[in-house]
Amino acid sequence: MSYLVKNIYGKIKHGSVSVQVPGSKSITARAMLIAALANGESTLVNAQLSDDCATFAECLKSLGIPCSISGTTVKICGCGGILPVKSAKINVGSAGTAARFLTALLAFSNGEFIVDSSEQMKKRPIEPLIQSLRAAGAAVDSTGGTFPLTIRGTASPAAEITVDITKSSQYLSALLISGVCAKNGVKLHTVGRHGLDYINMTLNMMWSFGVTVEEEDGSYVVNGSYAAKKYDIEPDVSAACYFYAANKILGADISVRGVLPHSMQGDIKFINLLKNFNGGKVDMSSFSDQALTLAAIAPYLEKPTEIVGIAHTRGQECDRINAICYNLRQMDVRCEEREDGVKIYPSVPQPATIKTFGDHRVAMAFAITGLRTYGIEIDCPEVCSKTFKNYFEVLDSLCCKLTQN
Repeated sequence: MSYLVKNIYGKIKHGSVSVQVPGSKSITARAMLIAALANGESTLVNAQLSDDCATFAECLKSLGIPCSISGTTVKICGCGGILPVKSAKINVGSAGTAARFLTALLAFSNGEFIVDSSEQMKKRPIEPLIQSLRAAGAAVDSTGGTFPLTIRGTASPAAEITVDITKSSQYLSALLISGVCAKNGVKLHTVGRHGLDYINMTLNMMWSFGVTVEEEDGSYVVNGSYAAKKYDIEPDVSAACYFYAANKILGADISVRGVLPHSMQGDIKFINLLKNFNGGKVDMSSFSDQALTLAAIAPYLEKPTEIVGIAHTRGQECDRINAICYNLRQMDVRCEEREDGVKIYPSVPQPATIKTFGDHRVAMAFAITGLRTYGIEIDCPEVCSKTFKNYFEVLDSLCCKLTQN
């Protein structure tokens, strides 16, 4: 299956249109875990029920936590920080957030658990989290520092735990959220460097559900317990970014309903960047999910674009730096691959089939390239179901709205 992108450049008749995107995947995943650990039943409104979040919900059910879904509303009856089961087997599929979050939860819970995953997820790093959990007192058996894992957890972990966040800030978020399970409290120390936007999101959400975290010089002390509540989830800014990138290269005025400038999602930085950016050097370490998006529109910018600070994206759904360069070269776009990024020169993209490498963001980003040139075809567009099931339907509808008489 493939998708041929519609070239609508120069054909726009109605520049001002709006689109709707799913709820934030990052916020949904955090809200689901927090609700699962809360006292009482929480209602999550505008949740994203993509493949990743649906997988998260199934894992919670396997752990004895009631979870019901109606449209985009999720109701979760929390366990008060103590899992109702002492043994279970779950499969996190390709859901990276679920993989990190649930691994930490099980390590802070009495019992023995098995966590398996898809083959794709087995290629993604989790060893730094495993090392932290072992140091905390949990027994974690794995082969090569990846899934499947056998976890013999403890509700009385070490009082102080160190975690290396160089490869992913999700390791720290996982420990923070599940820190309420530690009977005697826990203090988390960080080493390594990573953007903290997603950590701030985690802390804000924990506070919203009643848990305070004291932070000083990269160390965090978790206090309190979660109280169930109704929680409204923001639209996914990561998904919205594709449409704002389209504005940049089409001269359109596409807006995404519900996206506000004060969003707590880190990718809002990309939307702000686009306002005045026409090439140059940019460190995307704190909003690296949009490196693919910027790379996809970079050939149309006035000056060369140099993206740095994204070495860690080589260990995501695919090697994203390699995926960028492979597909740009398929389109005869001049680019230079670097260890931590890429440099892209102004070019005229030529017809090509985009290889998605099983990565939803590769498919969605390079579809934007095709809005301004003929012959861009996306191979395996169905990979978008990971976070945005109807992305190409929304894109088709948008093209019609922009070009209709």
